[in-house]
Amino acid sequence: MIGCNNKSEIIGVSLSDESIPVWINEIKQNTQPAVFPDFEVQTVEGRTIVVVRIDEYPLKPIAFKDRYYRRRENSNHLLSVDEIAEMRFISLSYSFDSFEVDTKYKDLDQTALTLFDKRLKETGRYVSSGDLQDDFEKLGFINNSKVTRAAQLLFGLHRTGIHIGRFKARDTIIDDVVIRSPLYLAVEEAMIFIKKHISLAYEFTGELRRKERWQYPLQAIRESLLNAVIHKDYTNHTDVIIKIFDDSIEITNPGHLMNGLTLSDLQTNDYKPRHRNKLLVEAFYLTGDIEKYGTGFIRLRKWLRDYPEVTYNFTDWGGVMQMEYRVPVRVADDDKVPDRVSDEVSEDEKSADKVPDRGAVRVAEDEKVADKVPDDLTNNQKSIINFMLQNNRISMSELSAKTGISKRKILDNINKLRDKNLLKREGNNKSGYWQVNVTI
Repeated sequence: MIGCNNKSEIIGVSLSDESIPVWINEIKQNTQPAVFPDFEVQTVEGRTIVVVRIDEYPLKPIAFKDRYYRRRENSNHLLSVDEIAEMRFISLSYSFDSFEVDTKYKDLDQTALTLFDKRLKETGRYVSSGDLQDDFEKLGFINNSKVTRAAQLLFGLHRTGIHIGRFKARDTIIDDVVIRSPLYLAVEEAMIFIKKHISLAYEFTGELRRKERWQYPLQAIRESLLNAVIHKDYTNHTDVIIKIFDDSIEITNPGHLMNGLTLSDLQTNDYKPRHRNKLLVEAFYLTGDIEKYGTGFIRLRKWLRDYPEVTYNFTDWGGVMQMEYRVPVRVADDDKVPDRVSDEVSEDEKSADKVPDRGAVRVAEDEKVADKVPDDLTNNQKSIINFMLQNNRISMSELSAKTGISKRKILDNINKLRDKNLLKREGNNKSGYWQVNVTI
């Protein structure tokens, strides 16, 4: 609208008979493909304004004076060659993974193909013809008798990879691996490595089988890994990089949010998905690994409800995307690392063998609880229960100091009490507490 200021106030515009024809000609001559706008002159509050309407052009981007720009907030940014190509692919409904490569179908990995075919039939999202090569042609993984880049990435040899490292500090790597398998196998291999290097605890719910509780929700980690693989910019040969620390996991891949999608959009429950590699999305959708309706972050937040101690942060740095999951620093792990102690009880532990009356306290407490808990418990188990009733946030180091037995024996007795459904751990290892199912 010409004739309005930045405050949306109507100030009017002076027009001559040649004004609009000159504007039309300037726009047409300086755009490629040429843009032909509609101009409408209106009178509002006694002042003249001009309304300019330009229909969205189907083929993007459009050049202005032989350059391509994107509007970001209140400024114009020159597009790179890669951004121009990406915009053109999107407007033509192409994607980088849809182009043919020299790989032959017979050269694809048979193990990956067999696993894909098995899951394809299990989900029922696609009715198989019984001939996987024929199905590939129908799905677009083979074009003009040639394998597409998507099929090569999923089931063949390629230069991309998943590089995973276990770090003790930013500059200290204690284990790492580079996975260059077909992507459909690489995702499974990556999850095996991740599970090897994150903590696993057990919850006892009174049922016959104990319940596993990983340090992070595995569904969320797998979803983020799949997002990194599927939405990676494969014109960039940098690997997907995963860094595992004591208190966090970072999953990073080359790429950026597509076609106007923003970080704020991902926090809502109604954002529209944008797909860089449409065939990769289709493959993992058909086998039930993902949904393609923009529900990834919605489901991620749902999974994290059962992990209130875990926080996440997704970042788009305009060329690199990163998902980070973080947990509080674990200073004690009653189930898996019995030799670690919390800072607040280190002095108790150091002086445990220097305080002669601790044993007397233990005997007194044994006598106090011996006839008020099940008869088949040992004196040490009764003492543990009693101290937990007095302080339901007591640590293993404190229990060891108060009872006079090692932390290893404390752990063994705790597990036996859990098996009897007399004891349950609520919350995480640092801020959680003991629930004792015995009254004194």
